[in-house]
Amino acid sequence: MNRFLLLVLCALPLIGCGGDPVSYSAPVGINLKAKSSDTASGTVTSQKGIETESGNPFKVFVDTARQNLAGTSPSRVELTSLTLTLGAQSTGVASLSEVFSGRVEVLFLVNESNNTYAAGHVEGPSGSGPVAMVVDFDSEALPAADYTRFLDGKFNVVLRGSAAPTFMSKGAEVDFQTTFSFTAFE
Repeated sequence: MNRFLLLVLCALPLIGCGGDPVSYSAPVGINLKAKSSDTASGTVTSQKGIETESGNPFKVFVDTARQNLAGTSPSRVELTSLTLTLGAQSTGVASLSEVFSGRVEVLFLVNESNNTYAAGHVEGPSGSGPVAMVVDFDSEALPAADYTRFLDGKFNVVLRGSAAPTFMSKGAEVDFQTTFSFTAFE
């Protein structure tokens, strides 16, 4: 009995004092496509509405975050990690280095305002991945109207980077998967 009481007394300072705010974390994946023939001005670009992904995983993330945050919208959303993977259904390439040379960026293009926010970047990705990207996203930098649109999934995910020298002549069709690990805070 004394050991139990001691354990409870030791644990009390850890409960409800300091610590992290209430949060919810989950990964969100989106698949993007690009073709060699779509390369323009030496840039490979692909974009897709986050809401159009099968199963709408971003909406599921936000809805579940609201449930876990007592029904309120998150005050901020952190992007804790971001990866880029070359999809197995890709044809004409076997590595990200056959698609891109130099910097590759993932951006969020918000509907209505057309404002663009950097999600992350990587320099010279190679292999098939997943390749970790440097996270650039800061939800606290979004104006209130864009943050509301962001939470409502009213944005496109844009992937762009300089084309590898031979990509345009390959006749390749490329599938990418970007996986975002988001954390929503009270």
